[in-house]
Amino acid sequence: MSWVILTGRPGDLDQVATPHKIITSRDYLTHPALFRGQRPKIINLSNNYGYQSRGYYASLLASSRGHKVIPTVETMIDLSGRKLYENALPELEQALNRCRKDVGGSFPSTVTVFFGIGPSRAWDRFARLLFDWFRAPALEVSIADGEWATIRKIGFLPLNRMKPDEKARFLASLDTYTSRQWRDSRARTPARYTFATLIDPHEELPPSTVGSLKHWSRIAEKMGVEVEPITKKDLAKLANYDALFIRETTSISNHTYRFARRAQQEGMPVIDDPLSMIRCTNKVYLNELMLHNGVPVPPTVMITGPQDLEAAADSLGFPLVLKIPDSAFSRGVKKAANLAELQALAAKWLEDSDLLIAQKYLPTEFDWRIGVLGGEPLFSVQYLMAKKHWQIVNHERRGKPQEGGFRVFSLAETPPEVIDIAVRAARCIGDGLYGVDLKETPEGVHVIEVNDNPNLDHGCEDAGEKDEVWVRLTRWFIDRLERQGR
Repeated sequence: MSWVILTGRPGDLDQVATPHKIITSRDYLTHPALFRGQRPKIINLSNNYGYQSRGYYASLLASSRGHKVIPTVETMIDLSGRKLYENALPELEQALNRCRKDVGGSFPSTVTVFFGIGPSRAWDRFARLLFDWFRAPALEVSIADGEWATIRKIGFLPLNRMKPDEKARFLASLDTYTSRQWRDSRARTPARYTFATLIDPHEELPPSTVGSLKHWSRIAEKMGVEVEPITKKDLAKLANYDALFIRETTSISNHTYRFARRAQQEGMPVIDDPLSMIRCTNKVYLNELMLHNGVPVPPTVMITGPQDLEAAADSLGFPLVLKIPDSAFSRGVKKAANLAELQALAAKWLEDSDLLIAQKYLPTEFDWRIGVLGGEPLFSVQYLMAKKHWQIVNHERRGKPQEGGFRVFSLAETPPEVIDIAVRAARCIGDGLYGVDLKETPEGVHVIEVNDNPNLDHGCEDAGEKDEVWVRLTRWFIDRLERQGR
């Protein structure tokens, strides 16, 4: 069973209006054994969410029974008075006014939003943000129109106050909200958990292909887990899931960080977690962290301005590698062959970043990539340099970026020193999933960087350890959910 709908009275919602089970909040409260051994997602459509009302207790007890529910009691309390939600109004009013042109120039006195869906697409930006702030099935917003429209009030809209056209739109929105992707109609093992996987279908170099994630979903299904893709538009739906796996390139300045933060706030196991994003994103921090913990890294010099360039050149020699602290997939990483090139490149990059780092150039035919999950090695692969290039990805080539090939290894075939240093580096970051890049040189093994969002594709990173990679990934999430008693 996936969805259960609670109503205030038996006749509030016709049983044929939705394929989901409908019961009253009274029945839900008085029959705690109804869904024992199951993990339903509860949509609470009680007519009254007031403190200590039946609707309030239904959401409160849903939480204690381990059931996902909207709205939560926190949302009920937030919307019980303007003072409690006024911190959300500036952002909401900004989104509202951005909709003005699409809406038609003037706003109605009230607008209803059902599951983050407005009365038309013109309201999309505002409706999604409203649902992000207040995850409730039906909300009514009172608007004071003017040169700059303001929000008078945000409140719940119960079923018994909906007009016929609103109720029809509500049911359509309910169907949209509860719809599923990647669902196999030939259900096998009943899902104990549902994991959200954040993807960008249009990303040029995603950390996992859709095909790889479908492969994972088939393995996870046998372990009682349903895997479902979500996109950046689905932040408001995140609380309906048990865990989050982010499979698009992460950045603390875009929606991926917001998803990670929201998952953490909901108490959900998440890869990548916000702290890992912060730590791995910045190469200055990584270098200092590795040095502090005795993990070998290439000789490095911090660049704070043009005055540091000659000292870096004297210390590291040429060629050397210059890096923007916040960069990914070989972007923001360039090789300078001489002082003139270094000065020109640094002058350009220092316009956008107060710090750069310069590192000794360590030429190799490949980089080791060791996957580490929960502080233990997960997979091993060698990424070969792109053709006629010194990095594994050539972004300087016209058109699509060119990637080098790869060679797969089992963990048993990988040099123990490489695995040991990779695990030590990853443990400095946290307990999640990391891809540690290392160079193996005559002078020793050096960590180049630790990635919080490593590639994980079927037929590449999993080729050495086979499906055990995906089994362990699934188990990582399940173990944390079980520790929480969920």
